[in-house]
Amino acid sequence: MKFFIKNYGCQMNLYDSSRMTDVLCMSGYELVQDICDAEIAIFNTCSIREKANEKLFSDLGRAKSRKFAAHQDGKKFLIIVTGCVAQAHAQELQRRASYVDIILGPQDIHGIADCIHNITADGNVDESTFNNNCITVQTNLNANNKFAHLPDNFFRRGVSEFLTIQEGCNNFCSYCCVPHTRGREYSRDVEDVLAEARRLTAMGVKEIVLLGQNVNSYAGQGPDAKIWNLARLLYTIAELNGLVRMRYTTSNPKDVTAELAKVHREVPILAPSVHLPAQSGSDRILARMNRRYSVDDYYRCVDVLMENRPDMVLTSDFIVGFPGETDDDFEKTMRFVEKIKFANAYSFKYSPRANTAAAKMDDQIPESVKSERLKALQRVLLEHQKQFNKNSVGKTVQVLFVKEGNHKNQSVGRSEYSQAVSVCDNSIGVGDLCNVKIVKTVSHSVIGMVV
Repeated sequence: MKFFIKNYGCQMNLYDSSRMTDVLCMSGYELVQDICDAEIAIFNTCSIREKANEKLFSDLGRAKSRKFAAHQDGKKFLIIVTGCVAQAHAQELQRRASYVDIILGPQDIHGIADCIHNITADGNVDESTFNNNCITVQTNLNANNKFAHLPDNFFRRGVSEFLTIQEGCNNFCSYCCVPHTRGREYSRDVEDVLAEARRLTAMGVKEIVLLGQNVNSYAGQGPDAKIWNLARLLYTIAELNGLVRMRYTTSNPKDVTAELAKVHREVPILAPSVHLPAQSGSDRILARMNRRYSVDDYYRCVDVLMENRPDMVLTSDFIVGFPGETDDDFEKTMRFVEKIKFANAYSFKYSPRANTAAAKMDDQIPESVKSERLKALQRVLLEHQKQFNKNSVGKTVQVLFVKEGNHKNQSVGRSEYSQAVSVCDNSIGVGDLCNVKIVKTVSHSVIGMVV
């Protein structure tokens, strides 16, 4: 059978989608790029914001039409929902989309092939298979089960790949549903991580991006029976043959240490670019968010990173319109942003999520105010991004090329500072690491020439 998979949300979802692809391809299923060619549609979901939820139900409605048409022809068409929406809203899915066949939480994706086989084994198509009186639902929160059962083999990998080393979160930020959808913090054993990293580099992967909901709280058991932190893990992965660049994301400012910052100075292939979500520039709002650091703590993180790597570039996340956010709180965020001048940042209106403390707060901000604040913040953030790219003109950066561009002889890659860089040079191939002089900025990227 042929399957199509659509991914929503974060890098960890991209990792999970690639691992589900591995599971299915190793079980004899065939990946297709168009849902029109598929017999199985998989939607790997994100529940961080309400917009992603509603996008899912819109896509499910279209998939329902395909399923109905297939059933009219006596054929099966399976609809599978995986990821955080599946975990947090399984009952709502069954109520609003009773035609869905399988619901799997993030920690149950390793069993996707078995679930499909159980449904399709008899080959029968009848009304009950459309209405799903016997829908398969698995929403376990034990991350150890997933990693222990994922296959060693990979279906296909590119130049740059994600590798999840830590999953779940113990922080319980008041706006965040991750502890309820990914579970409590779990760090994979060092040998497990290294084995996967070796398999990736053996396939030609040149850049590995280590992932975690709170990646710098990594605490995996090492081969010496001791607990390794992220810094020690980075030193070890850096020694792998064929690896030319490493990154890690996402970091919590409260867990940035001098030891971790030192790795950026001592390991050349560790990119001088850190994604360090701030969320707000107001101590009062940070406390309400239960972020467990202050604005001054954040500044100290920046200082220790810059001391070890003066060319360090920071990117961030922000939430505007958090419950109780006053005009003064928002102005503090704007002043904070002006001081740091992030190379790039993602910003969103606060969106109440189920089972979170913030959703129960009684001083919610009107949508009109949230929209106005978001527009103002994004205007400044975009200006800083443009200025960062403009300042890079004339400088030489190291670019790892990851794909072909849309134009003749064009190659696209990323600099060590996470900039999207394109060049037109027929001597460049995917996987090449080249010194590139930036000559021009365009929108959110830059254009360069190989030197």
